[in-house]
Formats: sequence, C-alpha cells, structure tokens
Amino acid sequence: MRDADEFDAFYAASAQRVLGHLYVVIGSSAEAEDAVAEAYARAWDRWSSVRECDSPEAWVRTVAYRIAVSAWRKAVNRLRAHRRDAVAQQVDAVSVDHVALVDALRRIGVNQRRVIVLHHLVGLSVAEIAAETGTSANTVKTWLARGRKALAAHLSDGAGSDRQGTDDGDRQATTGGGGQNYAV
Repeated sequence: MRDADEFDAFYAASAQRVLGHLYVVIGSSAEAEDAVAEAYARAWDRWSSVRECDSPEAWVRTVAYRIAVSAWRKAVNRLRAHRRDAVAQQVDAVSVDHVALVDALRRIGVNQRRVIVLHHLVGLSVAEIAAETGTSANTVKTWLARGRKALAAHLSDGAGSDRQGTDDGDRQATTGGGGQNYAV
C-alpha cells in the first residue's frame, strides 16, 4: 500500500507539468493526454525502479515523449501506405445511372433496401435472406415487392424530369438513357 500512496503523490505532484510540457511540444492536447496516461501506466508497472531514478518525472516525461513520437510515426506511415495504395488503384467513373440507383435506394425503407440489395446485388435467394434477417420468407417477399415498387417510383421521378417531351410520361420508367434496367 505504501507504493500506491507514494505513486499517487508523485502523480498528483507531476502530472499537470508533464502534460503541459508534452502538449507544448507536440501541439495536440488529446495526443498529449494519451501519451502521458500511457507513460504513467508504464511508470506504475515499473515503480520500484522508476522511483530510484534521479528524476522520476523526467523518466515519465521522456517515456511520454517517445510514446507520442511513436504514435506520430505510425500515423505518418499509415498515411503513406494509404497514399501508395491509392496511387496504384484506378477508380472507374461513376455513371449517372449508378448515382440515380443509389439515390433511389437511399429513399426507400431500410428493410426493403436491405432485401433488395441482398437479393439482386448479392444474389441471395429469398430463403437465404429470410435466414440472414431472421424473418419469414413471406416477409422477405413482401419487402421485395414493396421495395421494387418504391424504387421504381423514385427512379421514374428522377428519370421523368430528364425525359420531357416523350410520349410515355405516365409509364413507370425503369430504364435510363443507357438502356439498363433498374427494376431490380
């Protein structure tokens, strides 16, 4: 118990100074707090040897600084790796049809959207969707039917404004300019 009391007194006397020092050095209060907390945890784990140092506060300050530098290096390396991967990847342009479909999917209910995606994009059967969602096959069929209807309505709303002057303004358009069928 004597060690805990001694460490508590050391922490209370030095933590704000160490935190202030590290904050000024690295410029981020959140990162400084994380590094200082980790440094004090390590000091507690090694308290029998740390308390024998010429300056336990200097030990904690040095460890906190090293932790912060290590975290910074990891972040920089992670960013470099992401940039390296991004440069190597070729991203295809998103078509207008794709944007319209995603927008329409966002406008329908979450259950309907989920079963439509699972059935038409993932390729699961009604029975597989029922098992995955924990619902009956009839519920899945109902959500599919209602979702298709709502999806068609949203797609025809967006497509109708692009097709002014066509003779078939009343039909529920499920195809875009590219001839792709949206009725999923």
